[in-house]
Amino acid sequence: MSILDQPPSSSQLSSSSMAGGGMTRRQAWGLFWLLAAALVAWLVFAVWPDWLNAILISKKAFVSAILNGITLAGLYFLVASGFTLIFGLMRNVNLAHGSLYLLGAYIGYEVANRTGYWLLGVASGFIVLAAVGVVMQIFVFRRLEGDDLRQTLVSIGISIVAADLMLAVWAGGTYQIAVPEWLDGALTLPVITAVRSNGASVFLTYPLYRLVVLAAAIVIGVGLWLMLNKTRVGMMIRAGVDDRAMLSASGVNVHAVFAIVFAVGAGLAGFAGVVGGSALSVAPGEDVRYLLASLVVVIVGGMGSISGAAIGALLIGLAEQIGLVYFPTYGIVLTFVIMVVALAVRPRGIMGKAR
Repeated sequence: MSILDQPPSSSQLSSSSMAGGGMTRRQAWGLFWLLAAALVAWLVFAVWPDWLNAILISKKAFVSAILNGITLAGLYFLVASGFTLIFGLMRNVNLAHGSLYLLGAYIGYEVANRTGYWLLGVASGFIVLAAVGVVMQIFVFRRLEGDDLRQTLVSIGISIVAADLMLAVWAGGTYQIAVPEWLDGALTLPVITAVRSNGASVFLTYPLYRLVVLAAAIVIGVGLWLMLNKTRVGMMIRAGVDDRAMLSASGVNVHAVFAIVFAVGAGLAGFAGVVGGSALSVAPGEDVRYLLASLVVVIVGGMGSISGAAIGALLIGLAEQIGLVYFPTYGIVLTFVIMVVALAVRPRGIMGKAR
C-alpha cells in the first residue's frame, strides 16, 4: 500500500473537520465548560426573575443549599480521605473508621472545653487518634493481613465495643465544640440575593467557620495528593500496596510504612471529628453516619484515589443538601442513586483504575 492509499490519521481528520467548519471533541468540551461557567455566574451574581424564584423557592435558598453542599463535602472529604488511605489504598477493611471520627470528636470536645483552646482540641483529636490507629494496625490489621472477611468482622466488633464505651463515658447527650471568636460569625459574600425597593442590593451572608472547613479540606487534599504522587514516601506506599515482597527486599520496613499510613488515616478521622463537632454536633450515632458517608464517597470516587474521594464527596454533599431543601422526603435516596449510577457507568468508581 502506498502512502496515498493509507487512511487518514485522527489528527488529519481533526484538521479536516476544523477546516470544514466542524468542532473537535476538545473544542466541544471547552465550549461546554464555558457555557457551564457562564450559567453558574448568572445564577450566582444576577438578580433572578420572579418565575425562577417561584421554581427554586428563592435565590438565597438555592445558593445557600449549594454552599452547604460544598462545605459539607469538605467535611465528608476530611473523613473519607483517611478512609481512602486505609481502605481504598491499603485494602484494610476498617469498618471502625466511624468510631475513630466520633472518638476524635469527644476527645477534642474534652480538651477544648477544659483548656479553652480550640486549636489544642483539634491537635489532640489528630494525635490521639493517630496513636490509636498505630495500635490497631499493629495488633489487629497486621495479624489479619489479606483476610478481608476477618478484618470486616473484627472491625465491626471494635466499632460496637467503642460505641458502648463512648456511650458509657459521655452518655447519650449532644455536645457542641465551641469555636474561637476569630472563626465565629458570618462573612458577607459578593452574591446578590435580592434588590430592595430603594435599589440597594442584598448580599448573602454565610458562616465563616464552614468556609474555613472547606479551605482546610482543600489544603489537606492537595497535600495528600502531592505526598502520594510526588514524594519518595508516596512511591514507597504505592509500591508496598502493589508488591510488598519486592519493597521489603529493597530494604524498606514495610510494616513501619503501613503503620504510618494507618496513623495518618486514623488521625484525619479524629481531626475531622473535632472539625465536624464544631460545625455540627457530637452525639451517639454520628459514627455510623460518617462511616456510611465515607464508604459511599470512596466507592463513587474510586478506591485509593484522593481526587476521586474529592469528587465523590462533592457529589454526595451537594445531593444531600439540595435534596434536603427541594426533596426532603427523598433526600437521602439521592445519595444512593448517585452511587448506583456511578457504579453502572464506572464500575471501579469515577477515578478508579484497574489493579
